[in-house]
Amino acid sequence: MDARTRAGEGWIAFSVAVLLIGGAFAIIDGLVAVYRSRFFSSSAVYVFSDLRTWGWIVFGLGVAAVVSALAVASGRGWARWLGIGVAGLNAVAQLMFAQAYPLWSLMIVAIDVLVIYGLTAYGDRAVAQQATAFQESSGASPETIRRGETVTDTADRESRAA
Repeated sequence: MDARTRAGEGWIAFSVAVLLIGGAFAIIDGLVAVYRSRFFSSSAVYVFSDLRTWGWIVFGLGVAAVVSALAVASGRGWARWLGIGVAGLNAVAQLMFAQAYPLWSLMIVAIDVLVIYGLTAYGDRAVAQQATAFQESSGASPETIRRGETVTDTADRESRAA
């Protein structure tokens, strides 16, 4: 295993951890905005609607972040794109939510950018590496693993064929 592969594994693990923890924080942040709106700045002006609406939006993005983190951790190829989309939407939502708690929102945007980098730069390698490791352990030929298919999908297909 070369240094670049190890770095890729680290970025994927970082992305999963940050999506999971950030999603949990977003869930809490959204619920606080909905039920305890006095916690946030009272003089804030939002792009549209009010603090409660943004609380529900941030809550929904938090749930999506947790789901995408679990999916990326499972090694699904499509999960990487879900994680990128959720992190991007969360960054935009945090910019619009910045009136309520500016420093927190800007820190979350910076972390979302790192998650997007980790998933775009190294996510495809992680899926390919899992497929290669599966090929080596099972003796499967490269033709048996289809593009976009995960290791679990290939194992299921091969067990049904046997």
